[in-house]
Amino acid sequence: MLAGHLSTADYLHRIGVAQLAPRTSPFDPGYDPTTLEGHLEQSGHLMSILKLSMACWLVADERSTRRKILAAKSHGVAVVTGGGPFEIAVAQGELPSYFALCADLGVTRVECGEGFTELDIPAEDVVAMAHANGLEVQFELGKKHDGKFTASVVDSLLDRGREWVEAGAVELVVEARESGRAIGVFDGEGNLDTSTAELFVEAFGADIVVFEAPTKDTQFALLDAFGPDVRLSNVRLEELLRVEIYRRGLHSDAFGQQHLAPKRTERSWR
Repeated sequence: MLAGHLSTADYLHRIGVAQLAPRTSPFDPGYDPTTLEGHLEQSGHLMSILKLSMACWLVADERSTRRKILAAKSHGVAVVTGGGPFEIAVAQGELPSYFALCADLGVTRVECGEGFTELDIPAEDVVAMAHANGLEVQFELGKKHDGKFTASVVDSLLDRGREWVEAGAVELVVEARESGRAIGVFDGEGNLDTSTAELFVEAFGADIVVFEAPTKDTQFALLDAFGPDVRLSNVRLEELLRVEIYRRGLHSDAFGQQHLAPKRTERSWR
């Protein structure tokens, strides 16, 4: 082939890499707008939704926040706010104004949860309020300070998840914070409890369940366990490409795994 006659997409097809819909939600913990714009240009096509993490976007200069949301939209990437600001809004009695602010900024979705507070508003009322502002809802399952899920906690979380899905939540996010250790489906060493994670996928399906995967080990473990269709979030922007080459079997640790490796081709090198 002559130089310039083969694109990277063409080449990936030739070596058997499957075309995959975006299934990773990276997060912005407070990057400057220019840095975020660079990542969107490079990797926007790999992002299922961009998460404005924590409450950083609330204290940043509002012009920068709006610029980042517009940049994401210009690359066809929707934006979701993290669950912390939602919980604080509920605790402070300002949920209506919080939803109004998110809508005015151009956010597509809000994450709801009760990771460090107690939510006493019915799920259907929260979702209805969000929908009235033109917003989607996702719900985060799990407490931020209670450690790895026990069997009884999993049962209650499955019930809570059903409640929110029935109310109209489009995704359920399994908590793992920034460490991925001694929390959710990860033990104190950061090892994945696959049998527990499977309970969430079995209950709700791979299109609804999203696992927070903040570290290389948690990301690779979930891809090893569930294959390329698993949804991941809390992935740092600078780690997104590494996650996606692993998802496609282009990483040395993934290439030998049948459920991740590219499909074999019959072409000769000659």
